[in-house]
Amino acid sequence: MIKRLTKHGNSLALVIDRGVLDLLDIDAETPLSLTTDGRCLVVTPVRDAKRRETFRAALAEVNKRYGRALKRLAD
Repeated sequence: MIKRLTKHGNSLALVIDRGVLDLLDIDAETPLSLTTDGRCLVVTPVRDAKRRETFRAALAEVNKRYGRALKRLAD
């Protein structure tokens, strides 16, 4: 997807399509983290610690149950 910046007062804005916002579960209230490597701009939604902990717990459970099988598949 190629986008152009739009003038917004004395600044420039990047308009993100509704489909992308829905896919990433982002709305006007979602805090975003902006990082760069000097060439690329990366916009990442900041998720709360509870959501991150829930994900890590689910990942640990999957690794516990299926870790050996996943390792064999990777080899």
